[in-house]
Amino acid sequence: MTFLISYWGEQIGQKIRKITDCFHCHVFPFPEQDDARRGVLQQLQQQSLELQEVLGETERFLSQVLGRVQQLLPPWQVQIRKVKAVYLALNQCSVSATHKCLIAEAWCATRDLPTLQQALQESSSEAGVSAVVHRIPCRDMPPTLIRTTRFTASFQGIVDAYGVGRYQEINPAPYTIITFPFLFAVMFGDVGHGLLLFLFALAMVLAEDRPGVKTAQNEIWRTFFGGRYLLLLMGLFSIYTGFIYNECFSRATVIFPSGWSVAAMANQSGWSDTFLAEHPLLALDPNVTGVFLGPYPFGIDPVWSLAVNHLSFLNSFKMKMSVILGVTHMAFGVVLGVFNHVHFGQRHRLLLETLPELIFLLGLFGYLVFLVVYKWLRVSVAGAASAPSILIHFINMFLFSSSPTNRLLFPGQEVVQATLVVLALATVPVLLLGTPLFLHWQHRRRRRHAPEPDEEKTGLLGPPDAPASDWGSDEEKAGCSGDQEEAQFVLSEVFMHQAIHTIEFCLGCISNTASYLRLWALSLAHAQLSEVLWAMVMRVGLCLGREMGVVAVALVPVFAAFAVLTVAILLVMEGLSAFLHALRLHWVEFQNKFYSGTGYKLTPFTFTVEDE
Repeated sequence: MTFLISYWGEQIGQKIRKITDCFHCHVFPFPEQDDARRGVLQQLQQQSLELQEVLGETERFLSQVLGRVQQLLPPWQVQIRKVKAVYLALNQCSVSATHKCLIAEAWCATRDLPTLQQALQESSSEAGVSAVVHRIPCRDMPPTLIRTTRFTASFQGIVDAYGVGRYQEINPAPYTIITFPFLFAVMFGDVGHGLLLFLFALAMVLAEDRPGVKTAQNEIWRTFFGGRYLLLLMGLFSIYTGFIYNECFSRATVIFPSGWSVAAMANQSGWSDTFLAEHPLLALDPNVTGVFLGPYPFGIDPVWSLAVNHLSFLNSFKMKMSVILGVTHMAFGVVLGVFNHVHFGQRHRLLLETLPELIFLLGLFGYLVFLVVYKWLRVSVAGAASAPSILIHFINMFLFSSSPTNRLLFPGQEVVQATLVVLALATVPVLLLGTPLFLHWQHRRRRRHAPEPDEEKTGLLGPPDAPASDWGSDEEKAGCSGDQEEAQFVLSEVFMHQAIHTIEFCLGCISNTASYLRLWALSLAHAQLSEVLWAMVMRVGLCLGREMGVVAVALVPVFAAFAVLTVAILLVMEGLSAFLHALRLHWVEFQNKFYSGTGYKLTPFTFTVEDE
């Protein structure tokens, strides 16, 4: 901003100069002659150009410097973080004043010991100091390290959310890779919905190496991206179960010829026009020759989608299928516990826990599965009307009674049922008292034969090789800690732990088997929601008019609404519901049969970032 000031008198000029000096203003004389004024103006313009050139050069130089700094800043940040991490780890070491060195005690995977020794040797040779690695014996339970890949990380995350496994405990994640998507697909079975889920996951898998996809900060997107391989298998298994249910957006597809013949029924029953007019619903009798040609090659016969009793048929089929899958899944979990008992040296648990658990589970609910399969195989179409009820037989099994109106499935059924119930009840006291009494006997025998402790030979870290049995179950360590385990064995606490385990297992077999019926309920709910959405949206759009142009224009908003509702309700809401129910079946019904999840993760010192 420029001001032109004219004044009269020297005193006023001095005051004006003091004011300008106070505000650090630049004062330039204003000559009276025109030539002199032009000379001063040109001089000022020349100075202004020089200053602008200097400022431009300075700005360009600073831009170059800042650009270089911008390139070097990420490596500097990484280097600073690494230095901070190194010093933080060094601060956790103990200083030996005698030997003038740092002593660090850390867990290391056995497979990584050669790498660790090589790294220490290389670093010590460069620095001129020596680093020594010793394996220290310890009785503490080691941390758990499970190496994962991009594919297995999401499945291992499901298991770790329940609890990190103990050291060398059997890991449920490899089996979860198959069972979790399959149980989800049983509740989400639809070819169209599974295909959409599969394509969404496949797009994330194909774009997983793109920097923009990996560095996205949206929390919901990161959740989906982290479980992309899980979603991929969930969609693939849903397509498979959708073909079994013969449902594609709630519509049946005719891949193979139907096993039912309407023409044979019409020819042999003599359906006339009058009969057809009086009977809007027609029944196909499989006892009539030529009506039922044989089972459908794969999945549900498409003719069932036209039947009025379609829901009743699927209701019975899916309910029995859920019980079969549930008992098989729980029995598999009990069998996996055998590997834990053998590995941890607890072979007495094979006879005192695993065997009674299998007898109790298979003797009651395994027998129920046997009845279902036996009835499917033995009862023909001709005897379907008088087929016995499995539910009544199962109730009579516990009541030790029989129903005269409900005939037996096979000779000697009542004797078999009574024997199984007695065996199942006999396993309860074995489960309750077997392990505590055995441990009490074992403890007393060790105390009688144990030598006197030698204080001079007893190390601070215990024996050099701590057996895996030292990291056993809570029942065997009730009231015990460390080297005082043998001296502080408390029988009452062992009985308490075993009683809780027995009650939980026996009641859990009943409640968990009923819990697997959610497979049936969620599957029917998904199918009915798909049917309702098709009937209330797409079918209405297809029936708006018979002219091709009208239908084509009307189907655009109708299909848009159908697509939005399908994604929002059937894919997102129903998919999340089926996911949570499958998660519960694995955590509560499957993993608690053999997996304790009481360990802790190994958090090694590393500079690498985990790749999700």
